[in-house]
Amino acid sequence: MARFLIIAGSSAIGQATKSLLNQAGHETFVTARTEDRITPDAILDASDFDAVDALFQTHGPFDGVVNCAGSLLLKSAHQTSKAQFDAVISASLTTAFATVRAAGRHMNSGGSVVLVSSAAARLGLPNHEAIAAAKAGIIGLVLSAAASYAANNLRINAIAPGLVETPLTKGLLASDAARRVSESMHPLGRVGTPQDAARAIVFLLDPDNAWITGQVLGVDGGLGVVRPKMKV
Repeated sequence: MARFLIIAGSSAIGQATKSLLNQAGHETFVTARTEDRITPDAILDASDFDAVDALFQTHGPFDGVVNCAGSLLLKSAHQTSKAQFDAVISASLTTAFATVRAAGRHMNSGGSVVLVSSAAARLGLPNHEAIAAAKAGIIGLVLSAAASYAANNLRINAIAPGLVETPLTKGLLASDAARRVSESMHPLGRVGTPQDAARAIVFLLDPDNAWITGQVLGVDGGLGVVRPKMKV
């Protein structure tokens, strides 16, 4: 049995990850920013470097950690305020950096860190400027941190989901027409589920897959790399 930390475990992907890990017999320690949706093991502002570091020190050791924190802002750059941009960067990139920083300080026996990027960081989608910038930063962080910590057997990877159906994305799928458009963007013809993302996270956390680091696994129905034949 391994012990895993799930940051932002109140998210749909976080809850699905916890469920899969628990079903496999592993122990999970879950944080959330508030208790609105779940009763977490700890309340944590994951953008606070000192708070994340203290959590690792107090509640560790952990065999692996996943950071599911993030936000959603769909606006073009000229419509985005500095406050909105700062909030997106804080929710996604700052929390990811704080997680890697604490893991590097405290996971001295190695293990696995999994971050959540986005398909939007690897292809151009309109009105995704802020979120694409934050999630692309996570990809750069993964590559550099994987190099820094490989000698310590600390693996750093990420998943890059396409559109996943969660409470956060509910508004994007509110109508049948909107759902059809979203589904058509993904070559496999559907949007993702939290379980799709969670299965990939669990794969990267698994010690049996300990020869994988510095990778960004697309879990996106082919959105990031595939252009299917046009239907005529």
